[in-house]
Amino acid sequence: MRKFQKNDTGFKCINCGFVVPPLGTSSRDHCTSCLHGLHVDINPGDRANTCKGVLKPTSITTDNRKGYVIHYTCLSCGGKVNNKSANDDNFEEILRICKRL
Repeated sequence: MRKFQKNDTGFKCINCGFVVPPLGTSSRDHCTSCLHGLHVDINPGDRANTCKGVLKPTSITTDNRKGYVIHYTCLSCGGKVNNKSANDDNFEEILRICKRL
């Protein structure tokens, strides 16, 4: 059973250097500019994963309930992670990733 923990802190993106503000409603888990993240969670918001590798967005799908879902591959361990996009994510970057497919 997955347990969600709210962990909504801002951070500086390790990929592009953008200063990402807290989301305000949930846990912020990726950069709003380049959409990269860090492989830090086992369960959403717990920050318990020891990998800490860079999560590269590899594809995006849509879900009627969740909206855009970003699919990641960890550049360190190869793990796969999915995260819902946030309202303030860079939509041009979402489209660019969609066009790569």
